[in-house]
Amino acid sequence: MINDMQAKMKSLENEEIESPVETNLSFNLSLNQSGIFKYWRTRIMYSMMIGYAGYYLLRQNFAMAMPFMSSELGYSKTELGAVISLAAIFYGVGKGLAGYLGDQINARYMMAFGLVMSAFMNICMGAGSLLTWFMIFWTVNSCFQSLGWPPCARLLNHWFSPKELGTKWALWNSSQQIGSGIVLVSSGYIIEQFGWRYAFYTPGIICILLALFLLNRLRDTPESLGLPSIEEYHDLVVEKDLSEENMSMRTILFERVLNNKLVWYVCMANFFVYIVRMTIALWAPTFLSELKGSSIKLAGFQAASNELAAVFGGLLAGYLSDKVFKGHRGRVSTIFMLMLGVGIFALWKSPVGATSSHFLIMLGIGFFISGPQVLVGVAASDFASKKAAGTASGLTGTFGYLGTAVAGMGVGLVVDHYGWDMAFLSVIIAAVIGAMFFALTWNHRSKVLDKNN
Repeated sequence: MINDMQAKMKSLENEEIESPVETNLSFNLSLNQSGIFKYWRTRIMYSMMIGYAGYYLLRQNFAMAMPFMSSELGYSKTELGAVISLAAIFYGVGKGLAGYLGDQINARYMMAFGLVMSAFMNICMGAGSLLTWFMIFWTVNSCFQSLGWPPCARLLNHWFSPKELGTKWALWNSSQQIGSGIVLVSSGYIIEQFGWRYAFYTPGIICILLALFLLNRLRDTPESLGLPSIEEYHDLVVEKDLSEENMSMRTILFERVLNNKLVWYVCMANFFVYIVRMTIALWAPTFLSELKGSSIKLAGFQAASNELAAVFGGLLAGYLSDKVFKGHRGRVSTIFMLMLGVGIFALWKSPVGATSSHFLIMLGIGFFISGPQVLVGVAASDFASKKAAGTASGLTGTFGYLGTAVAGMGVGLVVDHYGWDMAFLSVIIAAVIGAMFFALTWNHRSKVLDKNN
C-alpha cells in the first residue's frame, strides 16, 4: 500500500505544470536570486501554515464533540478515551512511517493527499453512532493525519537554515494553535445550532477545498525549482558527507536516526510533552465544564485562550533557542517544561467559578507547552542529518502520540476510577520527567552551527 501511494505521488510530480515564475526561473535567478528566494520562502511558509491549520480543524473537533456524544449516545469517558487512544497509537506509528516517506516523496502532494482523505474521514465520523464506527473512522483519520507533519518538516529544513530554524519552525507551528483555536471557538456555536455531527461535517468540507489550495501553492525544495540550496543561499559552510550522499534511506535511518542517542532523548521527552499537551487539549473542555463551573461554550473559549497563548510561547521559544541559546534547543525546553508543571498545578487548585483565573491559567499553560512542542521537531532535525529530518521528526512524533494514547484512555480511566486529583498529579509528574530528558541535550546543537560559529 505504501509503495502504491509513493508511486502515485511520484507520478503526480512528473505531471506537474510549471508556473510562469518557475518556467523563467533560470533567467530570473541570475538577475534577482534573492528576490526569487524570498518570494518562494514566503509562499511556502504561509501555504504550510494554512494547510496544517486545516489538519487541526479535522483533529481538535473531537474534543469539543465528546461531551455531547457522551450525553446523547451514552458513552463513558473510558469508552470515548479508548477511541482517542487507539487513534493516537495508529497516528504515532503512521507518523514514523510517514516521516520515512516524507524524506523521499514530494511534500506538496503528500500534504494535500493527507488533508483531503482526513476530510472524508471526518464526514464519515459525523454520520455514525456506534462506538465501533467511531473507532474505525477516527483511527483511519489519524492515519491520514500522520501525513501532515513530515512534509512540513521536509519543507522547513530545505527552505530555512539551522540559524533561523527555531524561529521559522515556531512561526509555522502557530498554525496548530490557529487551527485549534478556530475549531474550539466555532464548534461551540456549531454544536449549539446544528448538533455535534456538524462539528465533523463543517471542517470536512472546508478542508477538501484547502487540499486544492495546497496543490496550487506548495513546491518541494529550492533545488527542484532550479534554486541553490538554503545553505548556499545563507553562505553557510557545510562539509559534504559524500558517504551520506551515496547512502540509501534505509541506511540513513539506522546511521543518523536509530543509532543517535540524542534523537532518542528527544523522543522520550516528546512522549511526556504529549501526555501533558494532549491531556489539556482533549480533556480541558470536559474538566472545566464538569469541575470548574464553565458552560461548554465558555470552556471552549477558555481552551481557545490556551491555543492563543501557545502561538506566542512557541515564537518566544524559537527566538530564544536561535538568538539567546545559539541553537541549544534543550535548554529552552527544560525551562519551559518546569514552568508548565507549575501551571498545571495552578489549574488543578483553582477555585470553582473563578472564570478570570481559569482564563489566565490556561493562557500560561498554553504559553509554556508550545515551546517544547515546537522545539522537539527542530532538535530532532538538528541532531539527525538534513536528509533524515522527516524521519527523525516522524520518530519523535511516534513517541508523542504514544503519549497521546496515555492522555486519551489513560486519563479517562484515572478520572473514572480515581478522580481528577490523581489525573492532575500524574500530569505534573510527566512534565518534570519531560524536563529531565530535555536536560540531557543541554549542551548539544546542530553540527552545522558548530562549524559556522
